[in-house]
Amino acid sequence: MAARPYPLRARSPRSAASVTSNSTRQQQQVSLAKRLLFPNLSPGSDLPPLFTHPSCPRELDEDVYDFIALALRAFVHTWWAKITRYDKDFLPEVTNVLIHVIRVLEARLLSTDLSPLVFCDIPALVTQHYRDYRLAASKISTSYAVGGALSLPQLFHQLQSHMALSPDGQIDEEYFRQAVDHILRVCLPSEDYAPEAERFIIREIVVKVIVQDVIPRVTQPWFLHKLLLDSLGPSSDMGSDTPLRPSSSASHAHSSHFSAMIVQLLSAIQSLSGACLVLIHAYKQTLHTIKLVNGSIPSTPTQSSRSPPPRTISPLAARHNARPPSPTTLPPISAASSTTSLHASLPGMELEQSAKNIPCDLVRAPLALISEIFHVQSRFSTTVLFQAVSMFCSFFHLFMNKLLSHLLYTRVFSASSILSITRLCKRTLFPNGYPGTPLIEPTPEQQIIIRQQLIKVMAERLPAFASSTLLGPSPYTLLDAVLDPLSERACNAHLVVFIFDALLLTIFPEMGVEGAVSNVDGETAGVGVSLQKTNEDGLEG
Repeated sequence: MAARPYPLRARSPRSAASVTSNSTRQQQQVSLAKRLLFPNLSPGSDLPPLFTHPSCPRELDEDVYDFIALALRAFVHTWWAKITRYDKDFLPEVTNVLIHVIRVLEARLLSTDLSPLVFCDIPALVTQHYRDYRLAASKISTSYAVGGALSLPQLFHQLQSHMALSPDGQIDEEYFRQAVDHILRVCLPSEDYAPEAERFIIREIVVKVIVQDVIPRVTQPWFLHKLLLDSLGPSSDMGSDTPLRPSSSASHAHSSHFSAMIVQLLSAIQSLSGACLVLIHAYKQTLHTIKLVNGSIPSTPTQSSRSPPPRTISPLAARHNARPPSPTTLPPISAASSTTSLHASLPGMELEQSAKNIPCDLVRAPLALISEIFHVQSRFSTTVLFQAVSMFCSFFHLFMNKLLSHLLYTRVFSASSILSITRLCKRTLFPNGYPGTPLIEPTPEQQIIIRQQLIKVMAERLPAFASSTLLGPSPYTLLDAVLDPLSERACNAHLVVFIFDALLLTIFPEMGVEGAVSNVDGETAGVGVSLQKTNEDGLEG
């Protein structure tokens, strides 16, 4: 008699589902950076530190690693997986090169004083942008425009010509490609710079993000208006929709009148006590800030912490530094002075003697920018006010320089602000983990609505005294004129490229000096001459 087979027990669907959910949960716990950039790390271990500064938060390392992983997955892994699906070492090798570049950039940024860039160079560039835009707008339909044949961007390009831009604002990718290649040449050692595959991949990723993702967004007028509108907040409705109903009873009105007087008296006492508390807090905060500023090391354009190879100064830069600033006036910033300041204020230049005699005035360029934006010279009251403010800042220029540098590094370049900027860039460029869809440009009617809302919010945010002083009798008309120089995409592209050059020359000053410094291989950088030639072309325009 044959033995009957023992029946197998069917597997419970609940247990199978639990095993699947556990494996899925374990995969979700492993971040994208660990799976792509560090596949050999165990799931429970932390990512290796990216930044070397001790005060850098751990969250910043994780967000930057996440940003790198998203970029490599979007721009490298999509085509590399088609070539080979089993090579897991290529992306970690690219990551090692990126880590080395980021650490060298961190060391350069920590050893460079960014105050001249933020308070001198960028305000000078924006001031010149406003002045040249208004000058080009005044030449339309005149003989300067060849009888109206030249458009506004073409006239503006004649005033601010740049080799990376065409007259209609189209960007030349080769300029940024050479600039990024020079950065890699300076930051990477010879054994990492020699392989072309990894270097070209990193270069093309950076160029793609800058030229195709960042610059097309920030040069759109409606994008700038929307960005300012979001930063200022929504408009406040001052009026009430439903009026209060009057009381029908006379006795009730008499009693409510007495109660209202008591409420007003108590409200006045509360407001007075609140104002006194605010003044006391402001006084203590001012004393604390003054002690911190006076106790800090004064920041000058020349930093002794970094000792680059000896370089020569162009005669134009030396002539710019030998000219003392006027303490009581705000002279107009010409194209020569605004562009030459990029060379004159670079850290590490051999300007110790002139820097001791003439300290850098960080307040002068922002005041000149405000004067140009709001047409201060067109009204007598604003002219007198700005002359008084200029005299006050010139008298306390040493303290103002320390104060602005202190606020820059404690409020703007703090760890929390850099972390928020990194997360904002990650959400903007990779909204769903992948590159976002192309920009959907609003209709002309929607752009007009955004601009009108921005003008309304700007008029509401200004205090009454500042509005009457800066904006004059017709604030909406003046605010509309303030936004005009930012309403042309091709002109905004010139401003963005010049700011990019200023940032590049601040971090890598050898790129803006003739006879660029050679790297460890003995190869000279060719982008430095092209960038300086760019600024010289801007002076001729």
